[in-house]
Amino acid sequence: MLDRTDRHFRFFFRQISRRARLYTEMVVDRALLRGDPERLLFHRPEERPLALQIASRDPKEAARAAGLALPHGFDEINLNVGCPSEKSQRMGIGAVLLREPDRVAAIAEAVHAETGVWISVKHRLGLEEDDEETALFRFVERVAKAGVRVFLVHARKARLDLSTRKNRAVPPLRHDLVHRLKAAFPELTVVTNGGIQDLEAVRRHLEGVDGAMVGRAAYEDPWRFAGVDAELFGEAHRPDRCRVVRTMAGYLEAELQRGTPGRAVVRPLVPLFRGVPGARDWRRALTEDPPTPATLLAALALVECPK
Repeated sequence: MLDRTDRHFRFFFRQISRRARLYTEMVVDRALLRGDPERLLFHRPEERPLALQIASRDPKEAARAAGLALPHGFDEINLNVGCPSEKSQRMGIGAVLLREPDRVAAIAEAVHAETGVWISVKHRLGLEEDDEETALFRFVERVAKAGVRVFLVHARKARLDLSTRKNRAVPPLRHDLVHRLKAAFPELTVVTNGGIQDLEAVRRHLEGVDGAMVGRAAYEDPWRFAGVDAELFGEAHRPDRCRVVRTMAGYLEAELQRGTPGRAVVRPLVPLFRGVPGARDWRRALTEDPPTPATLLAALALVECPK
C-alpha cells in the first residue's frame, strides 16, 4: 500500500507478529533502475519475512530490477497486476496487464532467467467487462504455464473508470471465486485478499485457500492482529503494547540519527491504542508533539497497557 507499508510500518508491525509475511510498497522497475535503488530497497533484517512488490510491463527491465533487489535478501518478489490507478494505466502497469497474460508470463520467465527466482503475482479477478470466473481462470492458467506458482488475488474486478479508492469498495468482493480457483489448481499457492478485517475472517479463508492477505485493516487497527502468531502459527509469542512502544522509541532514536523525519516513524503507531482508555490523548500527543524518544515515552504514560 503506497504511503502505508513503508519500512517504519513494517518494523513496527514486526513487533506485533514475527511470522506474518510483510510486503513493501509497490516500486516501479524504472525507479529502481534509474533512481536510488539503495534507498528504495533498504530494510532492516528484523522486517523479514519480507516480499518486495514491483510493477513492470517490460520483461527485460523487470529482470534487471529483480537482479538489483535479490542481494538485499527479500524472501519474495511480487509483481503487481492489480493497481487500477490512472498513473498505472498511463504507464501500462498494474491492472491493465490483466489484458496481457502473455506479457505477465514473459516477465515471470525473464525474472527467473536473470535471478533463478520465480515471482509471485498479485492481481484482480479481471476487468469490468470480463466474466469474472472465465477471466480469472484463464489468466492464472496462462501465467502458471510460465512457471509462477504463487497467486495473490484481490477478490474484486478492477474498474479502470473509477479511482483507486473506489476500486477498494465498489466492485463486489467474490472470495468464493478465489476459493474455487484453489480447488481447480490445487498445485498452486493461492492467497485471497480484499476486505479481510480480523483473524476470524482469516481463519475462515484458510479452510479453502493457502493464505489471506490483510491490507488496510492491519494499518488502521494493527492490534486487531496481535494474536496472529499464537492463533495461526502456534507460537507462544504474545506481544505487549507497552513493550512495542519502548522498542519503537529505540528505533525512533536510531532513525533520527539517520536523518529520518520523526513523524514518518511514529505515524504507524497512532492507532495502536484504539479502544483503550487514554487513546485520544495518545493520538493527540503523537500528532502534535515533535516526535522524539522522550515524547513517545511520555505519551505512553497517557494510556493503559493491556495485553
